[in-house]
Order: sequence, then C-alpha cells, then structure tokens
Amino acid sequence: MLARIWALVIKEFLALLRDKKSRFVLIGPPLMQLLVFGYAATFDLNHIPYAVYNQDSGFASRELLGHFQGSAAFQQVATITHDGQIAPLIDNQKALLVLQIGPNFTHDLLLHHPASVQVIIDGRNSNTATLALNYVNSVILSFDTHWATTHHWGKPPAQLVVRSWFNPNLLSRWFIVPGIVALLTLVVTLLVTGLSVAREREQGTFDQLLVTPLSPLEILLGKALPGFIIGALEGVFITLVGMFWFQVPFIGSILALALGMALFLFAAIGIGLMISSLAVTQQQGLLGVFLFLVPAIFLSGFATPIANMPELVQDLTYINPMRYFLMIVRGVFLEGDGVHELWSQYWPLALIALGSMTAATWLFRHRMQ
Repeated sequence: MLARIWALVIKEFLALLRDKKSRFVLIGPPLMQLLVFGYAATFDLNHIPYAVYNQDSGFASRELLGHFQGSAAFQQVATITHDGQIAPLIDNQKALLVLQIGPNFTHDLLLHHPASVQVIIDGRNSNTATLALNYVNSVILSFDTHWATTHHWGKPPAQLVVRSWFNPNLLSRWFIVPGIVALLTLVVTLLVTGLSVAREREQGTFDQLLVTPLSPLEILLGKALPGFIIGALEGVFITLVGMFWFQVPFIGSILALALGMALFLFAAIGIGLMISSLAVTQQQGLLGVFLFLVPAIFLSGFATPIANMPELVQDLTYINPMRYFLMIVRGVFLEGDGVHELWSQYWPLALIALGSMTAATWLFRHRMQ
C-alpha cells in the first residue's frame, strides 16, 4: 500500500514540476506576494478598546478620563485596580491599551508640576498601536489645552509615557510578515490540491487511475501528500525569510508552530480536495479555490480586526482555519507562545481538519462511483 501511494506521490510531483506554468505558480507569485506584503501592506484602525488604571482619587484624573470617555474613538472595556490585571488584558487582546494614571496626578498639577500618564499598549499590530497612540496624544493635548487655559499654565501640564508590549519599536513588518506565513501557505496548498483531481479528468488520465490496483483511499492519500509536502516547504521557507530577511523575531516554540502548521495543512488539503472532487476542469477548480480563498483571507483577521466585523460575520470566522493559524503563528513569533498557550487554537483547527478531510473522502468516493 505504501509503495503504491508513494508511486502516486511521485507521479503528482512530476506532473507539477514538468509543467512550466505549474512551476511558476508555485514559486513566482508567492515570492512576489511575500515581498509586496512585507514592504507595502498597512492596516487601519476603527475603534480602540482600552482599560483604565486610575491610582489617583483627585478631580484632575477624573477630568482627564472624561475626555477619553467623551471621545468616539475610544471604548472602555475594563477598570483595573492592581498591577496584576494589566498583563491578562493585553495578552488576551481584550484591551488594546491600558491608561495608567499615577497616585500623585492631581497633586502634581495643583502644584504646577508636570504630571505623567503612562500608556501600556499592545504592540503586536504596530500600525494599530501607532494610530491608537495618535488618538491618545490628541486627547491628552485637548486636556492639556483646557487645563492650561483654566489654571493659567504657560505650558502643557501632562506628559505621555508609552510602553509597547511584544513590538517595542511598533514596526508594521513584525505584524504583517507572520500573517503572510498563513496566507501564502494556504494559497499554495489550495492550488496544488484544488487542481489535482480536476487535472486528471481534464487530461483524460483519471480513468486510468480507476483501473489500477489503487483503492480510493490510496488515490486520495496520493493526492493529499504532495500538497502537504509543498505547503510545509512553502511555510518553512516563508518563516525563514521572515526571520532572516525581514528580521522578525521568533521567540516562541518551534514545536508549537509545527503542530499548528500541520493541522492547518490538513484543513487546507481537505478543502482543496473537496473543490477538486467537485470540479470537472482545472478552470473550475481554480475558480473554486479563489471563491474560498478571498473570503477566508478577509474573515481571518489578516486584513481587518475580527472585533470590528458585524456579529454575524464574526460567527462565520469560527469555521475558517486561517483564523486559528494566524493566532498561532503570530503568538509564536511575537508573544513567545508554546503548545500549552495555544491549545485553544489547536482543537478547533483539528476539528476543521477532521471535518474537511472526511468530507473530501466522501466526495471523492461519491465521484468515483
């Protein structure tokens, strides 16, 4: 059985590598997309969830917080009472930033001493963090102007101190490049598997497979393994380019990334084989791949934050495998996550992979009959 599957795998690789167009699709577009996204892609911010850690009981701090509460750009999601509550809010992405006001804020202002406000911000998405800091600066400036006018100050009284977690320099590349690992791995895997069975039908060689000693399961495995191998190689290559060319730090567990990539590849292969089993020609297979690919990218959180989407659309993202792999790859790159921290992403991805492979098996057997 293994010998027959391996022979079919070799046949698939030869069919891909002998075709100049197939070789170009596997190498050219992913490399160009990597460079374009790595250097040019940016994101916008729609709203800013923040938490308040007010250690001051004076009226000045309440007045400052009133400026934030009155701004349409901010949405308060939590009130913090001690230092230990800061890290879970940022780590779990429940708040984009924490606004910390020191215990002597009002006292310092009344004595005409500069008072500082510390902002602890999630730096994983550097573009979002930079835009959020601009909004914070505008609110602080509004408060400074009002306070200086009311209390006859000659200079702005409050000073902003910023701490960025996970991405200290707020480089957009640190957020975008890990996402490209998921994006291009999905693209290549879907193209390889989504066209495999359709190519056999179009070239007239599918009937030849049916008269060979290969069982339907062996044919399915022979079609799936090339996609898994090529997708894994593509993912490893993009990861290495991100680390050594774009200088994105990789501080997490290699095992955590490998496990997430394996589950993601199984899910993508199942979807690709489902598309290929339904398609009669390669053109239909290619159309099916892009019909799935575009919504999958937009519903993954790669282009826009999932929290900004309507609730019904947010519910649809739970069946999208790219959503979970994006969390895994960014967690491994920027947050230093291991297998334990990412377990909540693994089991939904495993269920999607099991469901897609089961559906692909049923469709393949049905089409052969």
